[in-house]
Amino acid sequence: MKLRRRARIVALQALFEVDTTQHIPDTVLEWRLEEVPLPAAGESFARKLVYGVLQHRESLDAVIHHIAPEWPIEQMAPVDRNILRLAAYEILVDGSAPPKVAINEAVELAKSFGSDSSGRFVNGVLGTLLSERSKLLAAFPMVATLEPAGEAGPAPSTNGVHPESGGHDTA
Repeated sequence: MKLRRRARIVALQALFEVDTTQHIPDTVLEWRLEEVPLPAAGESFARKLVYGVLQHRESLDAVIHHIAPEWPIEQMAPVDRNILRLAAYEILVDGSAPPKVAINEAVELAKSFGSDSSGRFVNGVLGTLLSERSKLLAAFPMVATLEPAGEAGPAPSTNGVHPESGGHDTA
């Protein structure tokens, strides 16, 4: 299994746990990385995904609600909700993977961790997100703020979540 897919799995598991138990993100991610050790590049990518999604969660949820209003975010299966947040973050904020790669990876996560219909659901929502990407970015501006402090100034407050800097390794 490729490194970035393994990192996405770790990130999804951490996001799911934080979402459903309200555990502390830093602790959850450390536990996940102890269970599934990753090389430095994979660990950095997983951290960037987790902290990026948590930092932008309100905006990501608003985007998801906008493109799938018949599925209230709080009523979605937690695994589907977190896969959508993860992929939306990759597509709208991170940009280190081509959008179609992010969608394909999200569908694979949904098939592995979700229900029988999760893959189709995730694919449909993310297909709409991609086709409306420009409009969504104009309506819901999100700016990546994951640069190390000192290069771009101090990082904004993330309510106890500490964004990690990370390089843009390839998909």
